[in-house]
Amino acid sequence: MLTIHTAERSPGTSVLVDGAAVSAIGPYEELAAAHPDAKVRRWPGVMTPGLLNPYGPELLEATYHPDPREADGFGTEPIGGERALRIFRADPARLGASARRGIQRMLAHGTVAVAGELRSRPVVDAVRRAGLAVGRRPDRLPGPAALSPAPLILLPALAPGGPARFAVFDVADRAELVRLGAGTCVATVIGGRLVYRGR
Repeated sequence: MLTIHTAERSPGTSVLVDGAAVSAIGPYEELAAAHPDAKVRRWPGVMTPGLLNPYGPELLEATYHPDPREADGFGTEPIGGERALRIFRADPARLGASARRGIQRMLAHGTVAVAGELRSRPVVDAVRRAGLAVGRRPDRLPGPAALSPAPLILLPALAPGGPARFAVFDVADRAELVRLGAGTCVATVIGGRLVYRGR
C-alpha cells in the first residue's frame, strides 16, 4: 500500500512510502497527483530522516526502564548506575523487558537508529525486532547519555529506494528542534510502519 507522509512545515519534502521503502520524495501536490490512491498522513511540524542515538549500550544495557506497574518500588523514570546493575543481577530476565521499554522511549523521541556495541542477546534481539538501524558511534559524542532533549544527531537525508525510516517533530524548523529537543516528536516511522504516534 502506498502512503504519502507530509508535514505542514516541510511540504516540499513529502515522502511516498511503498512497503518498507521510500518510493519518491517531492512536493506533496506532485506526489498526490501522481498517486491519487495513496493513503495520506498529514503531520504538524517538520519531517526529518530521524535521529541516531549513540548511547545504545548505556541506555539499553546499563539503564533500567521500569514497568509502569513497578512505579511504587522503582518510580517511573529510567534508573542508571549501580542501582540498575543491581536490578539486572537480581533478575537477569528483566533486561530484555527493560530494553523493550527503553526502545519505546527512544521511538517517542524520533530515534530510528542506535550506535555503540550492544553485547547482550536480549537487547540485540529487542533492537532487531523494533527495526532500529544499528550504526557506528560518532567520533565526538554530543554530551551525556539522555533520551531528550539531547542527543540530536540527524541521519543522512532520505532517498528513493532507501529504507522508509524517518521522524516528524512538531516544530517550525530545525533550529527550533535543536532548541526544544526531541520531546517534540509526533511520529516515528521504521520500515514503512508507524511505530510511534504522539498527540
